[in-house]
Amino acid sequence: MDGIMGMRKVASHCSLADGDDLDLSRLLGKPKLNIERQRSFDERSLSELTVNIRAVDVFESMYSPGGLRSGFDTPASSARNSFEPHPMVAEAWEALRRSLVYFRGQPLGTIAAVDHASEEVLNYDQVFVRDFVPSALAFLMNGEPEIVKNFLLKTLLLQGWEKRIDRFKLGEGVMPASFKVLHDPLRKVDTVIADFGESAIGRVAPVDSGFWWIILLRAYTKSTGDLSLAETPECQKGMRLILALCLSEGFDTFPTLLCADGCSMIDRRMGIYGYPMEIQALFFMSLRCALAMLKHDAEGKEFIERIVKRLHALSYHMRNYFWLDFQQLNVIYRYKTEEYSHTAVNKFNVIPDSIPEWVFDFMPTRGGYFIGNVSPARMDFRWFALGNCVAILSSLATPDQSMAIMDLIEARWEELVGEMPLKIAYPAIEGHEWRIVTGCDPKNTRWSYHNGGSWPVLLWLLTAACIKTGRPQIARRAIELAETRLLKDGWPEYYDGKLGRYIGKQARKFQTWSIAGYLVAKMMLEDPSHLGMVSLEEDKAMKPLMKRSSSWTC
Repeated sequence: MDGIMGMRKVASHCSLADGDDLDLSRLLGKPKLNIERQRSFDERSLSELTVNIRAVDVFESMYSPGGLRSGFDTPASSARNSFEPHPMVAEAWEALRRSLVYFRGQPLGTIAAVDHASEEVLNYDQVFVRDFVPSALAFLMNGEPEIVKNFLLKTLLLQGWEKRIDRFKLGEGVMPASFKVLHDPLRKVDTVIADFGESAIGRVAPVDSGFWWIILLRAYTKSTGDLSLAETPECQKGMRLILALCLSEGFDTFPTLLCADGCSMIDRRMGIYGYPMEIQALFFMSLRCALAMLKHDAEGKEFIERIVKRLHALSYHMRNYFWLDFQQLNVIYRYKTEEYSHTAVNKFNVIPDSIPEWVFDFMPTRGGYFIGNVSPARMDFRWFALGNCVAILSSLATPDQSMAIMDLIEARWEELVGEMPLKIAYPAIEGHEWRIVTGCDPKNTRWSYHNGGSWPVLLWLLTAACIKTGRPQIARRAIELAETRLLKDGWPEYYDGKLGRYIGKQARKFQTWSIAGYLVAKMMLEDPSHLGMVSLEEDKAMKPLMKRSSSWTC
């Protein structure tokens, strides 16, 4: 059997047969615990959150030696709370468990959707890296870490293979977008087939998969207190391979990552090419997570130094050039153009006439957000929910900016939440712009799918951001709104319309991350100490001197 990181040539797809697989039990030994490290975890203490949140014992929730287990109707997160759980919770757990995928008898992940009514399966029967994250968090919060550990190890094994699309070889550190388990009952062999983008629509490699893998590895470590997995040579090398792809030197003049359209959750052509906010926020968070987990050995130190430098540059760039509030919008509106000097104010030569009309009415006096994209002569003023929520959780956003994002959500509730949380992007593009930007994509019509559709999975990110900023009432309101429809509608993938009133025209039912996103949001709101898995406090040493005021009041 080849080593875990051994290279193996494959054709169009990567596949993994029963006999060739990594023995998952190899690394499923007794956890190496560091109790002191768990006591001093780097997230904000619960006393700083809000008096409305029930106080809990942080250490007890972060590590339980036996692990809390549950059946379908008695999830551990509900059992340790004194009040009666919502009836949807038990239904959600049962639906989530139906989506489980097994490899050689061990749970390995959850498929994207269990929609038996759908005629076309497409790739919804696969385990997606990004889709599995809320499922993984739900199982971690419920004291069931084994499936998460299996997933991390399996995807790590897949990363080590040689990946080719046509005659082009992908970078060694690329993580798969998804994988599928094939069962052969006659030969009694299980096979894994991975997709690195060669089968995806548009043939785009998933830039976000590696970032989510690092973030999930840290979440596993924080939840279980098991440091041994992250410290294995395999995981250390896996992190370094991902980082090597992102930190390589090139022709870039910005610390942000240059990406193709369709490289993230928005995996179809939607005009996010360039420096999309979602990728930059995930990049920042994964760098901070890796910084906490990399060993200070010869190889690790080199990457640690590069990470620290990049974090300083990236935080400065994002906080200054991507941030938009009432004050900064007025500054851009008055920009001079064609400035050629080191003291230029309009550094990207953005033409004020390119500011869309809608943003002037959308921007409240009190509030702000990170815009979708900034590149030469181009600013994408659209709101993207995932990037802004991750910016709060990773502390890419300053405390003032984090509060401003929450103020914006409250002030523009009808536009961003409506009748079903949460708009993936706002506003929708339509007409001639839609034809040019999407290539007349019939799935991304206005107020549908990625083009202004409402995605229930984003509920967990919104809830985490609300708890971190001390605004749990916003999350509670959004969850209660979702509870009026989600179960009755069969857990749709997304909703359509300006208010998110209609089930998406091509939405799959029993979409796993819609189910898991709801469960994570509920458990996090009931036990805020879970926030520690996905939240990082601001590093004061990284706080840059702002070149202009970040105040969001006028």
